[in-house]
Amino acid sequence: MHAITLTEFGSPDVMQWTEVPDPRPQRGQVIVDVAATAVNRADLMQRQGMYPPPPGASEILGLECSGVISELGEGVHGWKVGDRVCALLAGGGYAEQVAVPSTQLLPIPGALDLHAAAALPEVAATVWSNLVMYGGLRSGQVVLLHGGGSGIGTHGIQVAKAFGATVAVTAGSQSKLDFCASLGADILIDYKNQDFVEVLKDRTGGHGADLILDNMGAKYLQPNIDALAMDGTLITIGMQGGVTGELNFGALLGKRGTVHAAGLRGRPETGRSSKADIVADMIARLWPLIEEGTVSPIVHAELPITDAPEGHRMLDADAIGKVILRVQ
Repeated sequence: MHAITLTEFGSPDVMQWTEVPDPRPQRGQVIVDVAATAVNRADLMQRQGMYPPPPGASEILGLECSGVISELGEGVHGWKVGDRVCALLAGGGYAEQVAVPSTQLLPIPGALDLHAAAALPEVAATVWSNLVMYGGLRSGQVVLLHGGGSGIGTHGIQVAKAFGATVAVTAGSQSKLDFCASLGADILIDYKNQDFVEVLKDRTGGHGADLILDNMGAKYLQPNIDALAMDGTLITIGMQGGVTGELNFGALLGKRGTVHAAGLRGRPETGRSSKADIVADMIARLWPLIEEGTVSPIVHAELPITDAPEGHRMLDADAIGKVILRVQ
C-alpha cells in the first residue's frame, strides 16, 4: 500500500506519498480501506518531532479515518467485511489501509458522506469524553471553548447547545467568530483585542464558566481560573501556550474549582477510561444527534492525500473546522 511518510522532522514538505508494507490485523482488529483521513494539530506536532506516537502505535500520521472494512482479525464480533465505518486511531490514518481495534470503530451516522465522516472521530471523542463524560455537561451551564473556530471548537459548540448550555468562544478573527455564531455560540470573544475573563463575566452577570475546554495550557492557566464559576471545572487538552505555568491555589480553592488535564491518543484501548468506553458512549448518545442533524462535522476543505503538505499549512493558517485528506 501507499502512505504518507516523513523523510525527516520539519516543515510540511518532509511528507511524501510512498510505498510501505501492508498492515496485518492482530486479534481484535480489522483492516479498513481508508477513504479519507483528517488533519489534526497533533499531526503537525508529530511531523515536527514534538509528539511521538504511543508505544506500539503506527509511526504513520493520522488519528482518525473513514472507510470500508476489508478484513477481520480473529476474535472480532459485530462487524463484517464491507461495513462503512469511521475510526479513532492512535496513528496510521494517512494511508490506503490501517489496522484498527474493533472497539474503536463507529458506524457511519445516517446518510453522512463517507469522506465527511473522517472529520468526526477525533474531535467527537475529545469533546464527548471531556465535556460530557468527565465534565457532566448539562442544561443551564455556561461553557467556554477556546479556539472556537477549530475542529474541536466547532464540534463543541454544537454538542453544548444540544445539551442546552450557554456557549462562549474565543477566536482570533471576525470570520471565525461569525461562523461560531452561526453554529449557535452565544458569547463571542476576540482574544486578540478583548480580555476573555472580563467579557465572560460581563455577559454572564459575574457568573463565569462552569466548564472550560482549553487548548492553550500554561498561557491561559490563571486567566482560566479567574474565569471559572463557583464549583467550575477547567479541562486542559492542549499546550499551544506552553507547558509550565503558575497556579494560584488560593483562587482555585476560593472557587472550589477543579483543574483536569486529559489526553486521548495515549489512552488504553480497553479498561477504565479507555477509548473503547468513549466510543461506546458516543455511539449510544452522540451518534443519534449526528443522525438527526443536530450535530454535524464542519469541513473547511477536502484535498487529495498527496496534498497533505497543503492540508497542514491550511490547518495552521485560517481553517475553520476540519481539513480532510481523501485517500480513495
